[in-house]
Amino acid sequence: MSIGDDQAIKQVAFIGNHVPRRCGIATFTADTRNAVAERGCDCVAVAVNDRPEGYDYPDAVRFTIEQNDIATYRRAAQYLNIQGPDVVSLQHEFGIFGGPAGSHVLALLRELRAPVVTTLHTVLKDPTQDQRRVLKQIAALSDRVIVMSRRGEAFLRDIYGIDRERIDFIHHGIPDMPFADPNFHKDTFGTAGRTVLMTFGLLSPGKGIEHVIRALPLIRERVPDAIYHIVGATHPNLVREQGEAYRESLQQLAGELGVCDALRFDDRFVETDELVRMIGTADIYVTPYLNEAQITSGSLAWAVGAGKPVISTPFWHAQELLADERGVLVPFGDPPAIARAAIELLDDDANRHAMRKRAYTFGRDMTWSSVSRRYCESFQQALTDRATQPRAIAQLAAGCGRCELPSINLRHLHRMTDGTGLLQHATSSVPNYREGYCVDDNARALVLMMHLQEFGELVASELDDLTSRYFAFLLHAFNPKTGRFRNFMSHEGRRWLEDSGSEDSHGRAVWGLGVVAARARRAEMRDVAARLFGEALPATRDLAPPRSAAFALFGINAYLHWFTGDRAAAAARQHLARGLVGRFEQASAPDWPWFDDEVTYCNARIPHALLVTGQALGDSEMTRIGLRSLEWLVDLQQADCDHFVPIGCNGFYTRGKRPARFDQQPIEAHATVSACLKAFRDTGNRSWYREARRAFGWFLGQNDLGLPLCDPQTGACCDGLAASSINSNQGAESTLAYLLALVEMRLAERNAATPADLPAAGQRARATLIPSASNPPAYRNRPTVSDSSAFSSTGAT
Repeated sequence: MSIGDDQAIKQVAFIGNHVPRRCGIATFTADTRNAVAERGCDCVAVAVNDRPEGYDYPDAVRFTIEQNDIATYRRAAQYLNIQGPDVVSLQHEFGIFGGPAGSHVLALLRELRAPVVTTLHTVLKDPTQDQRRVLKQIAALSDRVIVMSRRGEAFLRDIYGIDRERIDFIHHGIPDMPFADPNFHKDTFGTAGRTVLMTFGLLSPGKGIEHVIRALPLIRERVPDAIYHIVGATHPNLVREQGEAYRESLQQLAGELGVCDALRFDDRFVETDELVRMIGTADIYVTPYLNEAQITSGSLAWAVGAGKPVISTPFWHAQELLADERGVLVPFGDPPAIARAAIELLDDDANRHAMRKRAYTFGRDMTWSSVSRRYCESFQQALTDRATQPRAIAQLAAGCGRCELPSINLRHLHRMTDGTGLLQHATSSVPNYREGYCVDDNARALVLMMHLQEFGELVASELDDLTSRYFAFLLHAFNPKTGRFRNFMSHEGRRWLEDSGSEDSHGRAVWGLGVVAARARRAEMRDVAARLFGEALPATRDLAPPRSAAFALFGINAYLHWFTGDRAAAAARQHLARGLVGRFEQASAPDWPWFDDEVTYCNARIPHALLVTGQALGDSEMTRIGLRSLEWLVDLQQADCDHFVPIGCNGFYTRGKRPARFDQQPIEAHATVSACLKAFRDTGNRSWYREARRAFGWFLGQNDLGLPLCDPQTGACCDGLAASSINSNQGAESTLAYLLALVEMRLAERNAATPADLPAAGQRARATLIPSASNPPAYRNRPTVSDSSAFSSTGAT
């Protein structure tokens, strides 16, 4: 299902009562689900049980909630989060959920990740304190709310303070019924030759049916063949409490008035197809309800949509549907008024038929085909709103503050590593062998190992073992015939799937080798890395994509920090860095200080590479471009609510268009952390450290959904943040991004002169482009090669 050019909605989950439970909400939920499903959407349901044995639900009901058991509401949210529907449609009525004023449903809504569109079947003008509180919280936890009357829309704005932009008015849905002669089906129901007045719906006090019975003697004086057909079973809750006392009282009243022969009960729950034919037999439809404060009436909507002349008391929904002479309103509890209205309509064929036509024409907008289209538009708007202006599910912390950084845990990294190397992907936290291995991830893992080696808080033998596996994978990946690295290897048979990998994978492999050659604890590993680095170096001059060049620059700078006299490496560094400068000069503009016409992935790596190279070469122009482009990117990646919002991979950001908000990737947060820490070290401007903290906060839950992506207990990280949920798979790239960002933040804290040198997240960065004497770096000394701070995760500083 897709409306316009927006993201297609593939699945909607409906929450509410559901047939075969016998109540209006159950019927409405099922009818809405069926109508939306006819538009090509997979529609499933979560049903609320009001009895221990539940109901024999259809297959579309995938999960059930026990009305008074709040734990089942939370489990339903967990179930839906796992299933990942695009949108959740909640049917709300105070009486169908447990807790004070139905407050149990809030436990479900607070934990749901998908956008929520709530249909309010009741909106009270004078709510109790609990009802007001619950409804306001439901609205706050919903992306959009739907009402079925204009008065309900006004109440939400004026009484509950809900923004009109989040409210959709959609009629109560009805079947597409024919404009039929009432006599066509009368023989089927035994009313041939009779003038039929009808009311249908679950029977209960408050429907005012006794007042129509009291009007029957007056009506029969003028229309002797009149019969009042009352269709519907007694409400199940009333049967449980009082049995059939109310129905029996109506029968007794008819006997006292001498109209038993003019009264007919159909004491059953009538299915839709039969009900359509049954309503078709009505010459007049009556809704004699006693309570003005009824915001919605499904039975009245059906009658209007069938083109029936309607006599009704002036409850709120009736005032709207029967306006403009589409029906007749009579006072509450007034049998003589009901009788007069019925007689006048039956005596005036022309007026009655004109009223029928007006009602039927109005009802065309109420058919399920029309209503389902409007629901789909509301669902689409909720999805679009979430993508462009996300509603945080949890209250975001006020900035990153001075929150304590998690400890480093490699449990998930060990889980993803076997005797060959690091596996690419996982299904949830389980390694996915089908996807095999890649050089990209093993190179990143090598960089992480070098950081952890110098961090010094983990067991050396553990790191040596992992380092050897990742390093061996890179050695095996190099293809001497092409001078390039292969990238992808299958798990089955450990076969390479290509002769040469991507330019990005070659750049990352050079990055890993350069860091190992300069920093590995074991001399033999440094020597082997340096030799292979030299063999892989020539191909770096042909790396065209700016990110590939940036990756290679990190490795070359790290290598040259130790092997300073290597002229070939120095020449490659000049070539790649000048290429980035040239791209910037060609593509940039005052309002677009970037390296090409699109901002895509690993974006902060490009300015970061220029900062590293600019410092190494003493090139102020490279440094200026690096800081200017990074400053622009950081501003671009900050939400109005002051948390980090990376460019989404579902569309990226093309010049002249809007940046994609989703899906957000962990590598963007890590790249920004690294680049901002480098800018902080170079300039001493504390706002850069605040930006690094802000970006790292994304992993911890300071993001558009208010949900953490990392698991500090295992060191795992989820694969991305979508508009309504987290991608719960914990692949290598995401886990490495989190671990690298974490160790870099921990190293920054450890190497600061004092805690005060590391400010909390707060104001937005405004870079000091070149360090000055009045704005010195906050570190004790410039790093030596043995210092952990001598390298960012990307190369020498």
